[in-house]
Amino acid sequence: MSRVGFLGTGHIAAPMARALARAGHEVIVSRRSEAVSADLAASGLGIAVAENAGVVSDSEIVFLCLRPAVWADVVRDLTFRADQRIVSVMAGVPMAEIAAACAPVSDISVTIPYGFIEHGGCPLPVAGDPSVVQALFGADNPVLPQADEAALNHHFAASTMVAAALGLLEQGAEWLAGKTGAPEAAEVYVSNLVTGVLNGLSRDRAGELHDEKMALASPNTLNLQMVEGLAAQGAFDGLPGLLDTISDSMDGKT
Repeated sequence: MSRVGFLGTGHIAAPMARALARAGHEVIVSRRSEAVSADLAASGLGIAVAENAGVVSDSEIVFLCLRPAVWADVVRDLTFRADQRIVSVMAGVPMAEIAAACAPVSDISVTIPYGFIEHGGCPLPVAGDPSVVQALFGADNPVLPQADEAALNHHFAASTMVAAALGLLEQGAEWLAGKTGAPEAAEVYVSNLVTGVLNGLSRDRAGELHDEKMALASPNTLNLQMVEGLAAQGAFDGLPGLLDTISDSMDGKT
C-alpha cells in the first residue's frame, strides 16, 4: 500500500481519494476546498487532511489536481523529494513544466480521470510512465498508455464531449418535461435510456458506436429522423474542428 496525497481537493480528487482509501492506501488531501476535504475526513475511510506542505511531506505519490491557472503558485514554495512520484490530472500543463516546478521529482505522469473512477470502468489514458496509475487504479479501470503528451492532449479534447453530451441530454429532458409536466420522470427516462444503451456495448472494438447508431437509426424510424435532422443542421460536421480548437489550445496554438 502507498501513501498518496492530493494537492487540490475537488470534484475529481474526492472520488479518487475515496477509492484509494477503500483499497487500503493511506490518503491525505489538502484542506482546500474546505467543504470537500471536511466531507472526506468525516467519511470514515481514514482520509487525513493537511495543509499543502503536509500533503507533500507525508506522501510517496502526489496527485496534482489543481486548476491550471493557479497550480504553479501553489507548488512554488513546496519541497518535493527525488523519490516521490507525481501524477497530474491538469489539462494543458506540460510535463516539463511540472518537472521544473517540482524538482527533484523525475517520475511524472499525466492522466484524465472522471468522477466515476470511484466505481470502476473509467478509461485512463496516460502520458509518461503508466505504472503508478496502473498500480493504483488499473484493477478496476482500463489504463491506456499514450505515445506522448500530444496524444494525451487529444484525449483531453475528446473528454470534453462528456459535458456536451450531458448538455444535449439535459435539453432533451427539459423538452420532454415541458410536454409531460413531469420533470423528474423525464430526466430519469432520458438519462437511463442512454446509460442502458452504452452499458449494452461490449466496448472492446472500434465501430461499436457506429453499429449501434445504425441499428437504431434504420430506415423509416424516428431515430433516423433525429440523426438526419441533426446532420442537416451541421451538428456533426462542426465537431472535428471544435475538437481541433480545444486540442490546439493546450499546445498554445490558439
